[in-house]
Amino acid sequence: MKDKTLILNLLFLLIFHFVAQSQTTPQVESKIDSILSLLTLEEKVAMVHAQSKFSSPGVPRLGIPELWMSDGPHGVRGEINWDNWGYANWTNDSITAFPALTCLAATFNPDLSYQYGVALGEEARYRKKDVLLGPGVNIYRTPMNGRNFEYMGEDPYLASVMSVPYIKGVQKNGVAACIKHYVLNNQELWRDHINVEISDRALNEIYLPAFKAAVIEGGSWTLMGAYNKFRGQHCCHHEILLNSILKEDWNFDGVVITDWGGAHDTKESALYGLDLEMGTGTDGLTTNTKNAYDNYYLANPFLKLLQEGEVEEAIVDDKVKRLLRLMFRTSLNPNRRLGRMNNQEHLDVAQKVGGEGIVLLKNEDNFFPISPETTQTIAVIGENATRMMTIGGGSSELKAKKEVSPLEGIRKKFKNAKILHTMGYASGPALYARTEPSPYNADSLKIKAIEMVKKADLVLFIGGLNKNHHQDCEGGDRLSYNLPFGQDDLLKEIIAFNKNVGIVLISGNAVAMPWIEDIKGLMQAWYLGSQAGNALADIISGDLNPSGKLPFSFPKKLTDNSAHYYGEISYPGDSINQEYKEDILVGYRWHDTKAIEPMFPFGFGLSYTDFSLSNIETDKKFYNASDKLTVNITVTNEGDLEGADVVQVYVGKPNSIVGRAMKELKGFQKVFLRKGESRQISIDININTLKYYDEISSEWVLEKGDYYVYVGNSSDNISRRIKIKVD
Repeated sequence: MKDKTLILNLLFLLIFHFVAQSQTTPQVESKIDSILSLLTLEEKVAMVHAQSKFSSPGVPRLGIPELWMSDGPHGVRGEINWDNWGYANWTNDSITAFPALTCLAATFNPDLSYQYGVALGEEARYRKKDVLLGPGVNIYRTPMNGRNFEYMGEDPYLASVMSVPYIKGVQKNGVAACIKHYVLNNQELWRDHINVEISDRALNEIYLPAFKAAVIEGGSWTLMGAYNKFRGQHCCHHEILLNSILKEDWNFDGVVITDWGGAHDTKESALYGLDLEMGTGTDGLTTNTKNAYDNYYLANPFLKLLQEGEVEEAIVDDKVKRLLRLMFRTSLNPNRRLGRMNNQEHLDVAQKVGGEGIVLLKNEDNFFPISPETTQTIAVIGENATRMMTIGGGSSELKAKKEVSPLEGIRKKFKNAKILHTMGYASGPALYARTEPSPYNADSLKIKAIEMVKKADLVLFIGGLNKNHHQDCEGGDRLSYNLPFGQDDLLKEIIAFNKNVGIVLISGNAVAMPWIEDIKGLMQAWYLGSQAGNALADIISGDLNPSGKLPFSFPKKLTDNSAHYYGEISYPGDSINQEYKEDILVGYRWHDTKAIEPMFPFGFGLSYTDFSLSNIETDKKFYNASDKLTVNITVTNEGDLEGADVVQVYVGKPNSIVGRAMKELKGFQKVFLRKGESRQISIDININTLKYYDEISSEWVLEKGDYYVYVGNSSDNISRRIKIKVD
């Protein structure tokens, strides 16, 4: 018997070695089939559910390894205990924190997204992770969503273009990206049960494209289901979403993983597309019992269905095949890279993403940049000037080896200035699913801040949101569109005593701005990770020219947002059901089509130099379905500083037979220019991307007739509109 086991082990290892090096899919699939025949039914079932918080079991007798995964989308999370959510207190799991994905999207730079993915994948590989749980590409539907900071904005085209290179970069390291949360997980309130009702058209045109691009173009090896329901069925085991769309229409050959606790039914989990069940406790949520993992839906209950013939063995075989295929791509790939962590190159990527993602929103009287040689007295006001933003936020929180605070970056950059700092306001600690009050006296903090700004030549107010519950955090949505912790009132008093005020908003969401007319400068600075202070100081000082563009619209008031316009049934729902009444009109599509002026539009961002767009022409005036539309533009830097602008091309169909947005983003290009430099660029758009989804035929339809091509550098700053015809 020992000899037989040894032979099986050697055979198994040889098969794995051969398959891992084989590049032909038929050979890979043939070897997977041969491995499958060596497994018992019990071993197969064991492979399709968790054994700990972040791992699933292998098959030790055959040398099949465990599968190890980790949060998160902008850094590899610290090690979690085997069977509870406490941290394991390792001393070697501190990592580089990269900017959150709202910042990455704001760069409008796919090349930088690839660098981000490569660096993040290297860190995950060094930490011996097989699956990295990101990126997130859920659509920014409402500024109240606590998890928007993890996503790539309101536009499906932008999210698609930016997610594909991220995935390729991560997977270059032999680490699987896990695109999430599929699909319609666009709020945290009631996320585990809210049932979303939405048209097929909005589903296909707005909420699915980034996932489709991630699978088909990015080749993502894993995908995570969402907590919520869609048309009465949970998304983690959904017949239409997972079987029909993902695995049949898109030919996804990877592994579908639950969000933690996303499974709710054994038979549905078996039959409707789920491959690997992760979670905590027997109900997949918070309960822990002896041998809990054996009681998962895809554990002993699944085994019983198989043994009784209620579910065919071919069902579990397909799940195991997908897991083995994932292993060949990751843990059992002999050519897998070794990985690296916390090196200067990764810090450079983090700082570059942060610098390119910061968005300059207002700059009256050239408040920014502030000369790094200034000898002025600068009052830096705000808790966010020193608060660590890698801590908190839910599953994406990070254990950064180093986080440079905004105050530290400013002090290092402005060596000749007199830098004063006080908090001005304060919040409690970053806790999951609960809040605690600030330990400070709010009146005392405000009085000290007012006294300080009286002495200053200029004020930098560094505020916004944070990673606390009901702020930018998983597990709960925001409770107010205004700034929290008394910041609006504090700003009103600061402005009364010092008119020279610039604000740096650190957040992943839009906020109300009752003070916008009374300040001189405004920056949207996101959560910038390890190099936050250095990236921010580069922009404030002018050592780097801001080039970020907003990946979502900032409404003036909450009801100007399309999800809120239709009342509670649209957002947040009635606690059971929710209707996306705005349909396809999300973000700038809504503002443009309904002529509702935003505070700041999608794609907007100022620079310290001036750009112009000229000689804007399409290559033809008449196109057919197989053609490619080419837009030629001359971009000129007319100012005195080098910088970058993002040329954006939108297309609209007037007098359409179906309701449409006035225009939709179809192409963009970030252009870096020296002062005085001009460059001609071309942006290509396939005519077949102008189709709409027809709900009657369930097909994409290209409507003939006139279209308008809009070219500009934000959704509401269009330099030229060109009419074309599609035959």
